[in-house]
Amino acid sequence: MIIDTHCHLDNKKYYEDIDAVIQNALNHGIKGFLIPGADFNDLPQAIKLAEKYEEVYFAVGIHPYDIDMYNEEMMEKYVNHPKCIAIGECGLDYFRLPEDEDEKIANVEKQKEVFISQIEFAKKVKKPLIIHIREASNDSRQILIDYNAKEVGGVLHCYNASEHLLPLSEHNFYFGIGGVLTFKNAKKLVEVLPKIPKDKLLIETDAPYLTPHPHRGERNEPYYTTFVAQKMAELLELSQEDIEDLTTNNAKKLFKEFSSLS
Repeated sequence: MIIDTHCHLDNKKYYEDIDAVIQNALNHGIKGFLIPGADFNDLPQAIKLAEKYEEVYFAVGIHPYDIDMYNEEMMEKYVNHPKCIAIGECGLDYFRLPEDEDEKIANVEKQKEVFISQIEFAKKVKKPLIIHIREASNDSRQILIDYNAKEVGGVLHCYNASEHLLPLSEHNFYFGIGGVLTFKNAKKLVEVLPKIPKDKLLIETDAPYLTPHPHRGERNEPYYTTFVAQKMAELLELSQEDIEDLTTNNAKKLFKEFSSLS
């Protein structure tokens, strides 16, 4: 059994065949799905899927690229839904900052402000965080520690292989491993994987993005978590079954609602 802790099943790329995608995953042993919140426009589709399938849950939050949409009243509106189990994806992303220096500084400050707001909101509603970090490891780690995010914990989605983030394992944070691990240029992640405590490993796809080898170039889907599990097993010298058991148990520890699935 595998739990895909990060799949954007509410994405428009699935509108025509989402039921077939979910059924295919279920047929291959993927028994749990978490749809992260990125912006509020996709939430109605996420809720619709979560209400239709026992195995599908969702989160509410704002991605760093969509910080201008952040609205705590909207968060309040959805957070008490019985299938809403996390806050995010939220965090910091310095990959696409404006070139103008003043605009860059303003954008970074706004990102931090919205990130901190979502950490505080997660603590208020007692739900774990889904964290997005890109080229912002130092600031992200500092904020998570300074604002006591370990109170609720969470997952570093699409973990970027920064060793600087490894100490967050001691602050109740897990590490989401996805298709990037199977890429030929994933040397850094391959090297750092054995340094992550095994009780803090999770599997994800980030579907429809970051499709693992041998399906690179295609639309990603939760069934492809099996290729991530295979690669993790190979690198950690464990059986694929061990990896599936380990990551499923970890997912159930962090996201308690998954415990009802078998």
